[in-house]
Amino acid sequence: MDHAKVGKQLVELVGGKENVVSATHCATRLRLVLHDDEKADKSAIEKLDGVKGAFASSGQYQVILGTGDVNKVYRYFADEIGAEQLESADHKEAARKNMNPVARFAKTLSNIFVPIIPAIVATGLLMGLLSLVDAFDLMGTDAGLYQMLDMFSSAAFIFLPILIGVSAAKEFGGNQYLGAVIGGIMIHPELMNPWGLDDPDAQPDVVTVLGFEVEMLGYQGTVIPILLATWIMAMIEKRLHKIVPNAVSLLVVPFVTIILTGFVALMVMGPIGNIIGEGLTVTLNFLYDYGGALAGIVFGGLYSTIVITGVHHSFHAIEANLLATEGINYLLPIWSMANVAQGGAGLAVLFLTRSKKTKEVAVPASISSFLGITEPVIFGVNLKYRRPFIAAAIGGAVGGAYVVFMNVTTVGIGITGLPMFAIVDPESIMNYVHYGIGFALAVITAFVMTYILGITDDPDEIEQGKGNEQNTEEEAKS
Repeated sequence: MDHAKVGKQLVELVGGKENVVSATHCATRLRLVLHDDEKADKSAIEKLDGVKGAFASSGQYQVILGTGDVNKVYRYFADEIGAEQLESADHKEAARKNMNPVARFAKTLSNIFVPIIPAIVATGLLMGLLSLVDAFDLMGTDAGLYQMLDMFSSAAFIFLPILIGVSAAKEFGGNQYLGAVIGGIMIHPELMNPWGLDDPDAQPDVVTVLGFEVEMLGYQGTVIPILLATWIMAMIEKRLHKIVPNAVSLLVVPFVTIILTGFVALMVMGPIGNIIGEGLTVTLNFLYDYGGALAGIVFGGLYSTIVITGVHHSFHAIEANLLATEGINYLLPIWSMANVAQGGAGLAVLFLTRSKKTKEVAVPASISSFLGITEPVIFGVNLKYRRPFIAAAIGGAVGGAYVVFMNVTTVGIGITGLPMFAIVDPESIMNYVHYGIGFALAVITAFVMTYILGITDDPDEIEQGKGNEQNTEEEAKS
């Protein structure tokens, strides 16, 4: 791959340097904010050597290049447009302006929860391990080692408001340490801890503040209350910075921010957040309990379409709330079925297409989806041929219906595909079996449906007269 050549060609194919507002890259993708996405020649970009796909999402035009290549191509791309890499905050702000309100909201939740996923995944894995220890009676719960591991596994959920407070404050433009303090206030030992409370009938103390009665109830393991509180905190802090003289800002702004936000958090935002969270949980439980396999069909069939919009990142907040309130996550197995189905469709494309470039992309992209990363196979293979994407949606619906019908759940969030076996709820060994069956159903259904629906070849292959036999027959009939 000639990185210099590809970098220079990309500049022209995205509409020229005057169409580029901002540019940066992640581990695998070149991320551009363009004045007009329509000026980008998607078909020509995807024909470039080394490009695995291109798409517009989350206010950015993203070009999939892969690890090791993206940073080299970016270097020449930046030189060509005459700009150094912008600060990530500037790029994020430029991308945010290109989004619609729904996408902007989803991106905000994504930015908050993605950084803390490793902590939740790690403790979820440990919870799963301890559940296996209980199931097979490998260690008594009174053993010192068990008690220590149990403490480690619950820490992230008990102190979840602090983790969210830090991440949310950064996203909302506030001081991260003040966000941590607000999270700490909401789980202070003086407040009754409802998380893991043995007596469900226990009631918190009630105190009178400024004529209002306030329940001394903690928010351990909650999500929405701290999100609302931190949002208020950031707004208060930013407004104070505008009106308080710089000479006393360091003393006055944090002091007033903590006092005002603390009262608002415990008296207003906390209770409101709990109501919203409980309402969301009740709604999801209703759909899951009474929708049954139909819920799995709908969620599993539509999830990949949601991935295209980028809104799926906001689901981390919903899943974290389920874990905190229910102790299980029944959404992740459904998402996993949709993800692996894309891999099944991608493998079918490998055998159906005559495009050498697509064959080279299909195998690693499909394997990637089995490991939980679906963007390469969605944008680099299935969407390009359209029908495989539909076939994958059917596979996701079939697999989703099965895992819901069999009540497969997890004790964590963030990982799908084969790695998800590590966080499948170990309450019953059959959960692993049913997850494996659902996995196979999703992949096989998507593979077979891709063969049944067929594919449409790349424009360059058709122009050269190398389209597949199905296309030739269709053209003859027309």
